[in-house]
Amino acid sequence: MAARPLSWFGLALGLLAAGAATANASEVWVVELDDAITPATANYFTRALDDAHEADAAALVVRLDTPGGLDQAMRDMIKAILASRVPVVVYVAPNGSRAASAGTYLLYASHVAAMAPATNVGSSTPVSIGGSPFPSPADPAEPSGDGEGAAEPAGPSAMERKVVNDAVAYIRGLATLRGRNADWAEATVREAANLPAREALEQNVIDLVATDLDALLGALDGRTIAVEGATVTLDLADATIKTVVPGWRDELLALITNPNVAYLLLMLGLYGLILEFYSPGIGAGVAGVICLLLGAYALQMLPLNYAGLALLLVGIGLMAAEIVTPTIGVLGVGGLVAFVAGSIMLFDSDLPGYRVSVPIIAAVAAASAGLFLFGLGAAMRARRLRVSTGREAMIGAAAVALEDFAERGNVRAFSENWLAQSSRPVRKGDKLRVIGIEGLVLTVEVEE
Repeated sequence: MAARPLSWFGLALGLLAAGAATANASEVWVVELDDAITPATANYFTRALDDAHEADAAALVVRLDTPGGLDQAMRDMIKAILASRVPVVVYVAPNGSRAASAGTYLLYASHVAAMAPATNVGSSTPVSIGGSPFPSPADPAEPSGDGEGAAEPAGPSAMERKVVNDAVAYIRGLATLRGRNADWAEATVREAANLPAREALEQNVIDLVATDLDALLGALDGRTIAVEGATVTLDLADATIKTVVPGWRDELLALITNPNVAYLLLMLGLYGLILEFYSPGIGAGVAGVICLLLGAYALQMLPLNYAGLALLLVGIGLMAAEIVTPTIGVLGVGGLVAFVAGSIMLFDSDLPGYRVSVPIIAAVAAASAGLFLFGLGAAMRARRLRVSTGREAMIGAAAVALEDFAERGNVRAFSENWLAQSSRPVRKGDKLRVIGIEGLVLTVEVEE
């Protein structure tokens, strides 16, 4: 009879273990994201999360400070978080940091959302479709200038409504999944609403406020959270902290996906190929191909505007064509205008840090114009130079008779002995001038 209570006790323990696992791994991994969300950021984060899975880490803490970022990179990170078996804690820190735009979505997607005291979250209106929040249907109409009534506010276009509604549905879905404030999530998309840490905690936007990482881990110890359809109780009392440092591949990807660096790589590649075309064998083509491939790899990861890229290429082509077929500057000036317009339009995003810097555009445009003017000047000077090779260069050249002859004889011209013909008798040593060429026979006359 004594065995039956023991069996019931064992069964109860088994059921409890099946319903609530305990994350008692010895490490907490920390990932630092302190810039815009880019493809390089997404790659770095997802690889760190995969490594945390393999290491059976207790949790992955994302220390976040971002002004926003690219939609596709953000969604790749959120997919990884939602499929993660390791609890992901997004912690907006240190003080003075923010989780704006894409950062708000990451905060809502995390298993645990935390903020340092002097931080803020929000401003999640998609900025690629406009700089200011769209007017809400409930907004009052402003009075017209003539005072005769209220003017209807200009509403968003159909495309703007589609993008905003898609973003609203996405963040509301994340809020519902994590049990957070879905109404405020919608407000931060439609109205660019923003909250400091304490108010975010009061309105159930985040789960806790912690002054530093140690305080965060202390608050998380013993907390039960839902991960992949199961509940996990965090045991972080004796956990060690492991900070994940970006590898060389992440650093290289972050460097070349910087719009300014990608733009410069593209320019160096194109001009390297052009220089190799005009002066084969100097090695510029090899460097040009490498730069062009790196630039092309970066461009396919960035929000590229193909009209801007086409204008850029057309501008370079027109400037090169001006050097080959001078048109008194028509092609060159048109090419320079197309080049500058294409550079400004190259990246289709209004996000901070995703436009090519105007000083860099100006510097590259000035260098391109200088190269164009130098090539044009060289071509014009070459046209004025005397021909130095071929039949045209031989006409008018000097020769010396090597013997007496009446019709044909040998002469010395161009440091070689030639057979020459003359309509008048020639004496040995006479100074002659070449007036024509028939095959390999020179036609000469005696200089007066």
